[in-house]
Amino acid sequence: MIDTHMDNAERAGVSRRGFLKAGVALGGGLMLGVYLPGTRGQALAAGLPAGGQPNAWVHIGEDNAITILSARSEMGQGVYTAMPMLVAEELGVDMDQVRVEAAPVGAVYTNALLGAQITGGSTSVRDGWLKLRVAGAQMREMLVAAAAAAWKVPASSVRVERAMLIGPHGRKASFGEMAAAAAKLPVPAQPRLKNPADFRILGTPVPRVDTPHKVNGTAQFGIDVTLPGMVYATLRQCPVIGGKLKHADVTKARGMPGVIEVVQLPDAVAVVADGWWRAKKALETVQAQWDEGPVAALSDTSLVQTTRAAASTDPVLEIVAPRGDLDAALQHAAKVVEAEYVTPLQSHSPLEPMNFTAHVQGGKALVIGPTQFQQGAAGAVAKALGIKPEDVEVRTTYLGGGFGRRLELDFIAQAALISRAVGKPVKLLWTREEDMTHDFYRPVGINQLKAGLDAHGKPQALHFKVCSQSITQRAFGLPPGKIDPFMIEAAVPAYAIPNARFDLVIHDTGFRVGYWRSVSHNMNAFANESFMDELAHAAGADPVAYRMSLLGHAPRHATVLRLAAEKAGWGKPLAHGHAHGVALMDGYDSYLAQVAEISRNKDGSIRVHRVTVVVDLGHVVNPDIVKAQIQSSIVFGLGATLKQRITMQHGRVQQTNFNVYDPLRMYEMPEIDITIVPSEEKPGGIGEPATAMIGPAVANAVFSLTGKRLRTLPITAEALSQA
Repeated sequence: MIDTHMDNAERAGVSRRGFLKAGVALGGGLMLGVYLPGTRGQALAAGLPAGGQPNAWVHIGEDNAITILSARSEMGQGVYTAMPMLVAEELGVDMDQVRVEAAPVGAVYTNALLGAQITGGSTSVRDGWLKLRVAGAQMREMLVAAAAAAWKVPASSVRVERAMLIGPHGRKASFGEMAAAAAKLPVPAQPRLKNPADFRILGTPVPRVDTPHKVNGTAQFGIDVTLPGMVYATLRQCPVIGGKLKHADVTKARGMPGVIEVVQLPDAVAVVADGWWRAKKALETVQAQWDEGPVAALSDTSLVQTTRAAASTDPVLEIVAPRGDLDAALQHAAKVVEAEYVTPLQSHSPLEPMNFTAHVQGGKALVIGPTQFQQGAAGAVAKALGIKPEDVEVRTTYLGGGFGRRLELDFIAQAALISRAVGKPVKLLWTREEDMTHDFYRPVGINQLKAGLDAHGKPQALHFKVCSQSITQRAFGLPPGKIDPFMIEAAVPAYAIPNARFDLVIHDTGFRVGYWRSVSHNMNAFANESFMDELAHAAGADPVAYRMSLLGHAPRHATVLRLAAEKAGWGKPLAHGHAHGVALMDGYDSYLAQVAEISRNKDGSIRVHRVTVVVDLGHVVNPDIVKAQIQSSIVFGLGATLKQRITMQHGRVQQTNFNVYDPLRMYEMPEIDITIVPSEEKPGGIGEPATAMIGPAVANAVFSLTGKRLRTLPITAEALSQA
């Protein structure tokens, strides 16, 4: 039996400091390089055509075939379209002239905002905005210089149009014809970028490049991968996460039809067979005994209780420097308002269960499948097998959903270990039940807020405290006593409150947690925006007007809030039994306001009819993708707001499939009205923030409708009846 437990930072070869480099300034040419012949991950490894030397992002073949590499994983969020658009705009080609490939593992593909080759944190466009345009512009200028030299004319007389170089006197050449000559030229350090006013592609609703492949069935997800001689595996893990396998009786399984081997891992039993169903049926005959470990003593209730207790006893970290004199302002307040908000465990539950295909032979490994963390995948496999990371080739397929779950590396290392054990290429596919009960869950969050209002109801003092687990501490070894930036997102709102303190308490419950779509924006926005509504009510003020009165120094916040209220018809009569709720937040450099219109069903549950969203996210690459991401975020967030939570008894997750972890259904989908505010600011991220806002918007609408303030999610009929 081989120990698959390993520290994520160690196995990924990524430093804590590198991962936590938030807000790195992106300069011209940052992370851009030219492939060196013979290096791992060069054009050939990515399946690119032969031809002129590529840079890290573009390959132009002599046949004028143009391939743009995407260093971010496509999991439905549109990066295979948005990222190439950045390159194509500056290169001088249209999107119908290019094909898109997943980039191999390589330092040049590091996400500068996260310090590794990672897709997450709504960083793809923010990270790529300059460097991918620079990559396209560099290639364009090299091609122009090559044509000018060949034609003996000034470079200024050569222009680019749809992958053609056009010079004086009707001279023309394709990019492919000049690719070899261009590859020999020095890479310009500071190429001229287009003025945004001259953009032809960026800012337009270019159709997604992955849609045709997903419609006609040619798109390859991890679950679709096949290799010559491949066999299939599935596994059963200890029912308590973190437990270990003590003993397994595999005699009957080994005699089942098609079974090739039964592989024992430290925390699991895997059956390998000539078909997945045969592997699954044989696995059902395995009798296993487990050492369940300390997590077996935990429940979802105990997690909340210990986290709440830790908020009062554990060390406190200052999120930002305090403002004014909080204690004095609270002491002299005309009214003091206090509240606690609780966000529960949540599962990622992507549609495609965890899977990966591995072929280990001769001290090298090929792994193929859906991952958000290519460097981590290589590092995890290398660590598990005792080989070098450069001897691991990672190929990324489409991801059937990720939401942060595929930042984890457990299932990838498992596939590699099983392949080595049987000496064949193996596709490992978890069942839905294994997927849902062995997740890296969104942690429990406890937010405690206290405010002091003056005689006019204006907040003069605010104390914000959040207590939760540090995902980064688990995943990347964040030292104790250090602020985890992924715990304090949306903790400090834009409202002008003169005396304020914002505190963080990091408490490790011992349970396995992971990054979940919009991460800590979820718990902090739910608390802050629900509490702001409570303050407005205490002041006898309109919730929108109350917020607007505190945003004099925050014009982008004020603009989206004002427009959302106008477009939703805030303050105007609604249908009988309907109510509005509002929420405001900035996250990932985007500014959003949401207004939710709700009613109550006959069974007491909440029905969301319409969600009005206004967003200012700076420069927009593709407005259709922006709208799709907001819609997706609201669907995802509504499930957690109205229905979903993970419960646990004796360390065992109780939700095993979608029949008991109920996603939003089509008939429950609200109308979503989206307005994008024109902006010349740097691009913001949009794949996640709307997820965090739907919770407080709906909760505030519920209070407006029923007079009941629910401070714990989800807002179910049962919760409402007991409030």
